[in-house]
Parts: sequence; structure tokens; C-alpha cells
Amino acid sequence: MTQNVGQKKRNAEAAQAAVHSTPASYEAALSELEELVARMESGALSLEDSLAAYRRGAALVTHCQQQLETVEQQVRVLDGEILQPLSTTEVKRSADANE
Repeated sequence: MTQNVGQKKRNAEAAQAAVHSTPASYEAALSELEELVARMESGALSLEDSLAAYRRGAALVTHCQQQLETVEQQVRVLDGEILQPLSTTEVKRSADANE
């Protein structure tokens, strides 16, 4: 019983630390978020682990939103505050160039 309580405490501390750790990049956060969702959808997590995963996921979503807002602001500055939608021709050209 003592071991179980100790393990739960360590798991809670690790989960709390994970919630506050910052991903290395937007892509890393998105990848981790996708992994969390898959684990949660599998139904294999305990209630405590599900709660920890949810908290971590919420922190990752917030991080991604902040990253996207920052990039959008940078694009607005570069584009003189006027964001122009890409025409379908420009999108096709860009896709062809990447092939």
C-alpha cells in the first residue's frame, strides 16, 4: 500500500512537471499532443493518468496557439498589416516547386 501511495505521488509530481515544461518547437508540441490524444482515445490510461494527459494537452494547445499568434503577428508586420489570401495559382506553383 505504501509503495502504491509513493508511486502515485511520483506520478503526480512528474505530471505536474510535464504540464509546465515548454516544448522545443511548435512541431514538437503538436506531435506530443497527437500522441496524448491517441493514448487517451485508446482507453488504456487510468483516471489519474487521463487527468494528467488532459492537463498536459491543454498546456500544449495553449503553447501552439501562442506560437501561431506570434507567427501571425510577424507575417502581418512583414506584409504591412494586409494579409492577402494566396490565389489557387500561387498555391499550385508552390506545391509544384516542392515536388
